[in-house]
Amino acid sequence: MDRHAGTGTSTGAGASPTAHQLIGLLVDPGGFRSWDGPTPAPPADPDYRASLDRARDRTGLDEAVLTGLGLIDGRPVALIASEFRFLGGSIGVATAERITRAVERATAERLPLIALPVSGGTRMQEGSAAFLCMLRITAAVQAHRAAGLPYLTYLRNPTMGGVFASWGTLGQLVFAEPGARLGFLGPRVYEELRGVELPPDVQRAETLAGHGLVDAVVPPQELRELLRRTLAVLGSTPPPYQGTPLHRGTPLPGKGTPEEPAGTTPPDPWDSVRRTRRPDRPGTRELLRRTAEELVLLDAPGGREGALVRALAVLGGRPALVVGQQRQGAGPERPFTAADLRAVRRSARLAEQLGLPLVTVVDTAGAELSARAELEGIAVEIAHCLTTLLALRTPVLAVLLGQGSGGGALALLPADRVLAAGHAWLAPLPPEGASAIVHRDGAHAAELARAQGIGAGRLAAVGLVDEVVPELPDAAEEPAAFCERLGAAVAAALGSLSTAGEADRLAARALRHRRLGDLR
Repeated sequence: MDRHAGTGTSTGAGASPTAHQLIGLLVDPGGFRSWDGPTPAPPADPDYRASLDRARDRTGLDEAVLTGLGLIDGRPVALIASEFRFLGGSIGVATAERITRAVERATAERLPLIALPVSGGTRMQEGSAAFLCMLRITAAVQAHRAAGLPYLTYLRNPTMGGVFASWGTLGQLVFAEPGARLGFLGPRVYEELRGVELPPDVQRAETLAGHGLVDAVVPPQELRELLRRTLAVLGSTPPPYQGTPLHRGTPLPGKGTPEEPAGTTPPDPWDSVRRTRRPDRPGTRELLRRTAEELVLLDAPGGREGALVRALAVLGGRPALVVGQQRQGAGPERPFTAADLRAVRRSARLAEQLGLPLVTVVDTAGAELSARAELEGIAVEIAHCLTTLLALRTPVLAVLLGQGSGGGALALLPADRVLAAGHAWLAPLPPEGASAIVHRDGAHAAELARAQGIGAGRLAAVGLVDEVVPELPDAAEEPAAFCERLGAAVAAALGSLSTAGEADRLAARALRHRRLGDLR
């Protein structure tokens, strides 16, 4: 790399594929057509001109980025791919213009846009003029997103400086190469400016994924399939809804009343609490894997097996964004954290940007209770989750799958419709905690569970639950059949919500929440 080519880093790109190689991994055979025109006249500075000549001889490219139209499983997409071997993938004025034109063309042709940056940042030889071009690119990306079009990014090793701080991380979904260095300042610049070394793992893709800043870490060889499934969800056309739109308190045909599914009696609330704690009870991941026609599981804070599941899915032929809580089964329970709640809000905003319904799944023993949680503002994050979901312009469907304990459960419940599993429950505290407050011991947990009206049938009576999906007798005893019933209910509810206009839906949502807690 030429000295001072980029602001971010001079770390090599290792075994990362070149721009041409990565495009070849992604597109169908023969499925790429370049959009790139000739570059402008060479710069006057002889040293810079010589650097450009060497980069062109080394790479066979005329600039640090390729753009064009590609086909992924026959689906047309716009592609922007950086080349690190060309002056460290740095962004000059001509580079920025090429990127901006590609974004604008993708918007005009209503194409999904996939950006594949690898860059040290701004091209130092062009200084402030090149630096300001990050605004030009970002404005074009914002217009593309505002048009309701997908913008997906795959951050390669390394992606630094102004690229990372602008168009590189603005993807509605942000994927990253394993081990990629991603950050604002590179380690050499950081040490020069701060006088200390940057900890080695701070700027790794896996670290950022653990903090909810990257949606998935995926090798280049697996990226095509991830993009195929993602585009299949985002590009799917929902079938026309043939049923009758649901209204609060009105069950689906043949399902009985919300308070008491046909042919069943309400279960004992304490028995329900114990059943929802079974380690073999189906959770959010199992529900999605059994019911989704297409599924893209995204990383959540703490990794894939954390307390939060985020996914793009096709459910009953309808694309949706799903965010749900996941119990740990036989392992130690991981608390629902402030970072998880921030990821919920980000997911909600993403659903709104993409025009997708949001499906929330509640199944939690409660939000994190610790000094760290207090300092991270977990109560404030719960409040922000509530307001975000209440104001969301897209349809919101909540599924009370099992445990619904405290504010961690409440945060995911503002919705247009709520479905509940037969043994699901909701309470301000676990029954043992309520017993400790009322009786100063935990021995009265069963009594409090029955007295507080925490079961699904009672929740229907006070206006929260619209349909109870029965368990015969327990989801853990019949996981496949239960997931099929619940999946069908989710599909029907999404279909009914699709029939309402935004203004009517928001007005009905406001009225619904105004009446919550009133006995029917």
